[in-house]
Amino acid sequence: MHHLNGNWIVHFFSERGHCTRIENDRSDIADITASIVQGSSLGPASYVVSAADMQPGHAGNAIVKYADDTCLIIPAVNSHTCTEELRRIQSWADDNNLPLNAAKSREILFLAHSARKKAMQLPPPCLGIEQVSQITALGVVVNDRMTASDHVTDLLSSCTKLLYALRVLRAHGMSQQSLVYGRRN
Repeated sequence: MHHLNGNWIVHFFSERGHCTRIENDRSDIADITASIVQGSSLGPASYVVSAADMQPGHAGNAIVKYADDTCLIIPAVNSHTCTEELRRIQSWADDNNLPLNAAKSREILFLAHSARKKAMQLPPPCLGIEQVSQITALGVVVNDRMTASDHVTDLLSSCTKLLYALRVLRAHGMSQQSLVYGRRN
């Protein structure tokens, strides 16, 4: 067993590398220079600590961080600050050696009534980020009408698929005991 001198967390964040092994073949070790290692056990916590200084630039706007996800919330009265806030986040990401993936970013506009949405001039997407009518945040589908209908539809669809899979397994001879999820002996 390798003995680590000092703090193991400090050791985790210094002189990191990665290689890929397939059977007996191994790639060269590539240095990891990113400040957060996605998929690591410390990744979510290190992101929260690293992102502690990422703050909105305008009063009333908010930045919500969870694991490696960041949500920028801008109320309608501050819609003119969207581009500036996103540029601030991009600059923060560049300074912290964290790539901001605009292709995975989404913008959603929440409006009280669909009639208002049709009547008002919507702002263009900020920095070319795709505008969508629904997003999934922490496993919950949220739509631009702030209703639960899309989430319920997704849940029902998922349940229907699982029930179908269980029926198929039962039809192919799997025992009832094996089909019960989480059953303890």
